[in-house]
Amino acid sequence: MELDLAEIHQLAAEQGIDAETLEEALSEALRLAYSKTPHAARHARVELDNRANALTIWAQDEIPQEPTPDNPHPSPMLGAEYDDTPKDFGRVAASTARGVLSDLFRKAEDQRIFGAFAGQKEHLVTGVVQQDASDLSNVHVAVGDVEAILPRREQVPGERYRHGQRIRVYVVTVSRGFKGPEIVVSRSHPGLVRRLFELEVPELNSGAVSIMGIAREAGARTKIAVRANTKGVNPKGALIGPNGARVRAVMENLGNEKIDIVDWSEDPAAFIGAALSPAAVREVQIVSERNQTAVAYIRDSQLSLAIGKEGQNARLAAKLTGWKIGIESLETHQAQLKAQEKIQQAENQVRMEREQSQSDLASAECESSSEQESTADIEKQD
Repeated sequence: MELDLAEIHQLAAEQGIDAETLEEALSEALRLAYSKTPHAARHARVELDNRANALTIWAQDEIPQEPTPDNPHPSPMLGAEYDDTPKDFGRVAASTARGVLSDLFRKAEDQRIFGAFAGQKEHLVTGVVQQDASDLSNVHVAVGDVEAILPRREQVPGERYRHGQRIRVYVVTVSRGFKGPEIVVSRSHPGLVRRLFELEVPELNSGAVSIMGIAREAGARTKIAVRANTKGVNPKGALIGPNGARVRAVMENLGNEKIDIVDWSEDPAAFIGAALSPAAVREVQIVSERNQTAVAYIRDSQLSLAIGKEGQNARLAAKLTGWKIGIESLETHQAQLKAQEKIQQAENQVRMEREQSQSDLASAECESSSEQESTADIEKQD
């Protein structure tokens, strides 16, 4: 039976599908199509003749075998192959070939998309917002000719996404889904902030400065800990940029989200003090290194700044450092220390007076005993 295999091979080659993959898929699909025809043989194979642009269905019948005492239930043997290509199979074959090509094209496209985006995971991409009336929970973002999903959990509270709007997003996952590659992007991930700074700050790409940690409450505030790897480089200044240009560019990409840039330190007390900025921390007491708990003492005038609106500044500092941080008034702490000092002084005074009293009593008893001994000696002499 004729089948334009040359054209099929040409179409497949244009999509990067090799001949072996095509023929395996086409042969299996044609065999399945044959098996659904009336009186189809149970055992059959498809032969594709590329030179003749033809296909043949070769079938084999089962030949029952006589049982024997040693083999009471023998398996049937297969007879000789014969041509069992249905006369009207041409239309079915053409339709099957179109289906196979369509499926292979889709798989090839899926593989291309997956391959292109697999290397983009945890990177920044720019896309265009697409409206989808059937999916109100998610925002669809066209990145080139690929559509990514910005799910509600990865959106920034209060941020609005308009059809046709160009946005920068962070690629969270690239996976193979039931309907093809699934690309999930984010606007709320801390990694988005890191990548935006890498676009603006050459010192990050050269390795002169490193971002050691990011704590973010998307849409409100972000804290970033930085350190210098090269002597003479100001890490905070590098991220802020001349006249604040670099940090301002990042903030604009984040809807003017506030950004605090602090110095990272190996010393937990110093790091905690820096993380609570913009508040001025006067003292940090490490309560337990094992449990990573500490107390920061701050002047009353700075307490509200250290805690932040609804505790946000304190939360972000704890998240950035990985420590549980208690925040207490420096004045109250100092007053308590003075009160404790006075109590200690009073206790010491009472103790000293008691010891002096006991010493005086012992001396008096000693003198009384000596007088009694002297009187006794005089009486003996008389």
